[in-house]
Amino acid sequence: MKKYILVLISVILLVLLFRTTSKGKHLTNHIKGIVENTISVPNYIDKKGDSISTRVKVPIGYKRQVYPKGSFQEYLRHYRLKNHGSPIINYDATKYFAQHWHDAILEVPVPANGLQQCADVLMRMRAEYLWDQNRKDEIGFNFTSGHYCSWKKYAEGFRPKIKGNKVTFHQTAVSNSSKTNFYKYLNLIYTYAGTLSLYTELPKIKVKDLTIGDMLVKPGSPGHIEMIVDEVVNDQGEKLFLLAQGNTPAQNVCLLKNFEDTSISPWYRFPKDKPVYTPSYYFEKALFVRFK
Repeated sequence: MKKYILVLISVILLVLLFRTTSKGKHLTNHIKGIVENTISVPNYIDKKGDSISTRVKVPIGYKRQVYPKGSFQEYLRHYRLKNHGSPIINYDATKYFAQHWHDAILEVPVPANGLQQCADVLMRMRAEYLWDQNRKDEIGFNFTSGHYCSWKKYAEGFRPKIKGNKVTFHQTAVSNSSKTNFYKYLNLIYTYAGTLSLYTELPKIKVKDLTIGDMLVKPGSPGHIEMIVDEVVNDQGEKLFLLAQGNTPAQNVCLLKNFEDTSISPWYRFPKDKPVYTPSYYFEKALFVRFK
């Protein structure tokens, strides 16, 4: 009985959600997906797995794409996860209202300042990867205004002076290359960059060329963005992908279920020139970008 009550609650929440964030024509498939995921055990989830690669099983006939050790693709694939069943927690320590969307929570801390939203957390993951690889001079992002802000200059003490769309940088702080200062730099990036700046700045990627680390984006204010964090392929060259997202309000990064095709959830297919529907967002166009 409790299980069916949960289904009913999920459906009610979903209907409310669709009024503001999604296309009504997809309501039937989405509700069906929630019901199937609620009353059945996922086929591809190993509850004991502590990373993306060990938590999510590979569908029969597929195998994981091989990438070099130390690559961004391998970094994401082996990203650590919280224990199975962990809820999505907002920046203010409250639970997010939709707990049925995810199959895993990534071990990405959520600052209490509320700044680390959907695009921000992906920039954080990219920046932390470059930091860990001792490629710190490559850390940098464009503001929405188009001005480039690098960690190297920030560490040297340069700070932006912003007046409208005009940005100039001045050395007003002492040099500081610490990890603590690095996260202060990221807070600055979160404030002045986002989905629109990423879409404008980064290379556009065709569906046939997708790989781990590529990001599905709807540029705008607000917009939304999600990242591919694993990839498998079969003998025919057909690929499946896993998607992870941060969100607004700032919250845990979660690995998303696939309510449109529960037979492969949480894996996704991305047919060419087709819209993409994920639990929290409807992408009318499959637009992908890639970090340089």
